[in-house]
Amino acid sequence: MKPSLLVLAAGMGSRYGGLKQMDQFGPSGETLLEYSIYDAIRAGFRKVTFVLRSEILGAFKDNYDDKFASRMEVKYAVQELDSAVPTDFVIPADRKKPWGTAHAVLVSRDAIAEPFAVINADDFYGAHTYQALYDYLSGTAPHYCLTGFKVVNTLSEHGGVSRATCEVDRQGYMLTITERQNVQQADGQVSYSGQDGPKVFIQKDTVVSMNQMGFTPSVFKYFSEYFALFLEGEGNEPKAEFALPTALNEIIATGKEKVKILETDASWFGVTYRQDKPIVQERIRNLVIAGAYPEKLWD
Repeated sequence: MKPSLLVLAAGMGSRYGGLKQMDQFGPSGETLLEYSIYDAIRAGFRKVTFVLRSEILGAFKDNYDDKFASRMEVKYAVQELDSAVPTDFVIPADRKKPWGTAHAVLVSRDAIAEPFAVINADDFYGAHTYQALYDYLSGTAPHYCLTGFKVVNTLSEHGGVSRATCEVDRQGYMLTITERQNVQQADGQVSYSGQDGPKVFIQKDTVVSMNQMGFTPSVFKYFSEYFALFLEGEGNEPKAEFALPTALNEIIATGKEKVKILETDASWFGVTYRQDKPIVQERIRNLVIAGAYPEKLWD
């Protein structure tokens, strides 16, 4: 079966101050998501599933259906507090947001029956990363996979960011993945905040995940099991998240699957902060000038 694409688009952009997945960055008003879909189509993807919050579903469809539906099969999955939650679990009254990125993948299970790639709706990954994912997932018996960016190619000039650092074995498979906070570069060095506050310095070529991954449908069974365990252990904490690094570590630790790292020298970019927007617009403008993308993406 040909691989499909799963787009995590339920975020509310609290630090950015708005819906990044529908803000305009291209010279003709294109969003970052449109460049991702354009790159995915060029790589061979012909089906996409969007994970959304119900309150933005209508606006999202109004903005994108005419552009995407004529080019690929489009499906939707809704991520809410009670999505995929076991019937015997009582959701805490002070819980406001859904349960994180692994939960977002889990709620798409009824829409996907083929190998699939996962991306964030508000990130720019680079065209060749989609081709690498598509080719790998099209193989005879692919493992799970993850695009491994160099941390120095993923940072913001306007503040610290969260990044998941990956430990990789000699065969190119992931050993562990660990979420790091306040990752930033200063004076030519990259660091993150340790548990007790002091900075921990890391190499600039440390492999990090930007939530561009690949799975087979077997992952839904594992995520369902781990989500139930997560709710038993952390479900009463109002801000606890069932995140992709958490779920992947569990899969690796139990030996259920391997995760192949598809390393890249590409420079990721995105908009964590509002101040990032003009930088992203300039980078896209330069790509258009260089011929990587047309002036009007969908002409």
